[in-house]
Amino acid sequence: MTPQDQSRATRDLAGRAPVIPVLVLDDATQAGPLAEALVAGGLPALEVTLRTPAALDCIRAMADVPGGIVGAGTLLTPEDVRAAKAAGATFGVSPGATDKLLRACIDEGLPLLPGAATATEAMALLEKGWDMLKFFPAEAAGGAPALRAIGAPIPQVTFCPTGGVSPSNKADYLALPNVICVGGSWVAPKDAMEAGDWSRIEGLARDALT
Repeated sequence: MTPQDQSRATRDLAGRAPVIPVLVLDDATQAGPLAEALVAGGLPALEVTLRTPAALDCIRAMADVPGGIVGAGTLLTPEDVRAAKAAGATFGVSPGATDKLLRACIDEGLPLLPGAATATEAMALLEKGWDMLKFFPAEAAGGAPALRAIGAPIPQVTFCPTGGVSPSNKADYLALPNVICVGGSWVAPKDAMEAGDWSRIEGLARDALT
């Protein structure tokens, strides 16, 4: 799988819905019902961050949910890539990009959404063949105005902004011509997951579509 193939694959999944839920899970028993609620609410692409010991088990559980497309976030090393692929992840997301990480994703056939926060980082990834990127940390890196400015000289690169994106500012990002979708954690609040309030999460997912 070439970088161009990877970008086509991640662009396709990014176009399925305007929001990719960014999920941090401590309890693998929540994974299946959570995925079902988000998919039912219209958000099929799910990013499970590798920030907790339960993350890989959560990916395994979500991989069995009909209609869901589960990916692994916070990929930092080739070992992360291999573990995520083995657990059933069908795409990966990284806060940045290193040559070793990019090569591992190519070798494993795992489509990657690599992170970039500056024009230089976006140009470097474009030079290597990636033109669908994650803009991270979005708000800290200047928000929608910064991404609009980056898009003027580099219009061939498209983004999924993540980091500080919320219901109050997602429309600002989605209005940009170089943004396909955004990533956000607000659709799966921790209190709702702990309470097993899947109907609330399904409702938040539906609200994210507008």
